[in-house]
Amino acid sequence: MSKALLEIHVDIAEKGLRMETELGEVSMIPFAGTVDCELFQGIVEPWGVDTQIVDPSNMRHLSARYVLTGKDKEGNDCHIYIENNGWMENKPSRSFRTVPTFLTDSPCLAPILHRNHFYGTGNVEEDGLWIRFYEIES
Repeated sequence: MSKALLEIHVDIAEKGLRMETELGEVSMIPFAGTVDCELFQGIVEPWGVDTQIVDPSNMRHLSARYVLTGKDKEGNDCHIYIENNGWMENKPSRSFRTVPTFLTDSPCLAPILHRNHFYGTGNVEEDGLWIRFYEIES
């Protein structure tokens, strides 16, 4: 596997909201976190939210939206907005895959991140949840 472009250590500080209906279950989980990699160093703003919906067929749709604030690879202040979506069977798992979309105000990161040729992985490890993003190799 290639080296991750971004690695995010997720900090789930609050319980969030869980609601059950006859059509499925909805959970909204607020989170923050940190990023420390070659491309970017900074934080996940504490108002990020992961919305998870379990439908009647027992599929879980994950949809997280959040903003990173920090410094790009050239040391300039910047932001990266991430929308990260995935689907998985609703059973215990320590890993999952996602499809991210990025927007950034960094002139040096925009040519990389605005291509939208990426996939993500989520892994529960000993020190918590890690989200990693990789470029799809042609």
